[in-house]
Amino acid sequence: MLGDVARAVVTSRKGSSQTRRAPRPAPPSAGGPATGAVVSDGYPGDYRGRVRTQYAPHLDGDPDPGEIVWTWVPYEEDHSRGKDRPVLLVGRDGEWLLALQLTSKDHDRDVRQEARAGRFWMDIGAGPWDRQGRPSEVRLNRVIRVAPAAVRREGAVMPERLFLQVTDAMAKALG
Repeated sequence: MLGDVARAVVTSRKGSSQTRRAPRPAPPSAGGPATGAVVSDGYPGDYRGRVRTQYAPHLDGDPDPGEIVWTWVPYEEDHSRGKDRPVLLVGRDGEWLLALQLTSKDHDRDVRQEARAGRFWMDIGAGPWDRQGRPSEVRLNRVIRVAPAAVRREGAVMPERLFLQVTDAMAKALG
């Protein structure tokens, strides 16, 4: 289902960050996966070890740590279901990429509720990964495994300084 997809990648410069854009994924066909549907067999679960982060973005069309990409993210409570969303790639675990999910939802208003639920977020501002220019937050304490072939499109290269701030905060949140 999620095999290699040919992508037209356009490289442009916006401010000090580099972006790569591909056409927005088409909605799933009648027989294909939809939001919440099973799209990945063999997900081994979220990564629980110490993350060896690396910043290694390459403008080559392949997903690399330091890039924000769009992929299917399994729900935390049920890995057989999930949603297509942006993630920040932070490292590798063998054949898997390690990622932190992004959201445009503002969790600053419900920070205590999120903390009680065991979810910790960091504001990263707006960037070229969100076409509507909305500010984003990254979840610091859930590390998701992503199969490279499951990446639907590349969104942007995160500036290295911000990447280091995120990965430092992630390390603290994970203990």
